[in-house]
Amino acid sequence: MTGGDIQAQWRLYKVEQNLDARSWLIRHFAYLVKITAGRVITNLPPSLEREDLVSAGIMGLVKAVDQYDITRQVKFETYAIALIRGAILEMLREDDWVPRSIRERMKNLERAYRATEARLGRPATEDEMAEELGVTVEGFYQMLVETGRTSLLSLEDVLIGSDNGENLQLADILVDHREQPSLETELIERSRMLGCAIERLPERERMVIALYYYEGMTFKEIGKTLAISESRVYQLHTQAVIRLKGYLQRDIELFH
Repeated sequence: MTGGDIQAQWRLYKVEQNLDARSWLIRHFAYLVKITAGRVITNLPPSLEREDLVSAGIMGLVKAVDQYDITRQVKFETYAIALIRGAILEMLREDDWVPRSIRERMKNLERAYRATEARLGRPATEDEMAEELGVTVEGFYQMLVETGRTSLLSLEDVLIGSDNGENLQLADILVDHREQPSLETELIERSRMLGCAIERLPERERMVIALYYYEGMTFKEIGKTLAISESRVYQLHTQAVIRLKGYLQRDIELFH
């Protein structure tokens, strides 16, 4: 299937409202659901099956196909993955299965990062974070991996917070809100501030954020690209998101 064929289907659906083209597009991009469901979390609780994630993801894909604006310079795959991930995360949050111990560990990590970086005036190294937490560097690495794999730690939470009840996701930044000027202004400001915060990250953490959220790569693929282990990618992702939450803490009112 060539790019021209895909564009033809988009035109049929968006211009001519052809529902057969809509169905074709959903089937064609269904592979994004499986990929994204596999990336969201690696250790599911007994109460959930992988198919539960896929079902939620399909709803996100359908929404992405229906809302996608073919006139904008936004890659559909990037937009769709954001909505698919958002739908899966929303389903998992509603189930509220994350253990209390993991939530407490996340809070401890966030507090430690904020305190250390406020004291140092720069991004803390892993050695410095381990010392702050009173653990070995190896223990700190293990803490990051376990937290990243068994929590819903996500860049969406940096943008909107996980407890505010709003239905805004990373994908909202990619959507055209010209008919809602106030929302567009808010999202533009969020995007600008997040971009500034990402620039403050150490280089490898910036690369992981870019490859995972904007290039749609899996942690395994990122590991191969950067020549590091998949566990190391989990560590870098966890650190990056925690740092970003701390950087944006001053402006928390904008994100809630």
